[in-house]
Amino acid sequence: MKTVIVTAHPEHDSLTNQIAHRLASALDPSPVEIVDLAAEGFDPRFTVADRRTYLTGEHVTPDVAAEQRRLDEADQLVLVFPVYWWSMPAQLKGWIDRVFVNGWAFSVDPEHGIRRNLDRLTIHLIPVAGDDAGVYERHGYEQALRTQIEHGIIDYCGSRRGATAFVYDSEQEDAAARERVIDEAVSAVQRAIDAQREALVNENGGR
Repeated sequence: MKTVIVTAHPEHDSLTNQIAHRLASALDPSPVEIVDLAAEGFDPRFTVADRRTYLTGEHVTPDVAAEQRRLDEADQLVLVFPVYWWSMPAQLKGWIDRVFVNGWAFSVDPEHGIRRNLDRLTIHLIPVAGDDAGVYERHGYEQALRTQIEHGIIDYCGSRRGATAFVYDSEQEDAAARERVIDEAVSAVQRAIDAQREALVNENGGR
């Protein structure tokens, strides 16, 4: 069983990418792949070809097919991203737009409605937020982000909800306090992945 960690940040040495690598180390020796969308140059633009795929569930472009194959090999997906305007960055949103499409993430059956295809996948979120938790609570930003992604994407595709662990106040000058928040987030996702895998092993009779 494999974990795919997807990041989207223009700076290679960003806090976002540092958190992704810290989580990968915490999950060792389980297989982990870190997908740095910015470093790989993934094109988030939803084109006419993508629209055709969305409508038909066929004719997937090679770059999208490669991303889908990555996820076909995984049972855990972790999205680690900076919060831009109370949501995910455009590159990560474009990755979702292009990869999680009809024919793969879900299928539209004229007689039976929508079939949700990603029930084998658990999806975890680590949003890296500049503001503190109080701001998110007062204005409903955390719940809005959760609704968009947990309900609007994860539930829609039939995936299991994993841990959502915010790294609040990520730009604070108190390095020790920031480290504690990061450790808490990484540990929360690690525990959720370990628990999910233990449950799957038990379902399969310990195999």
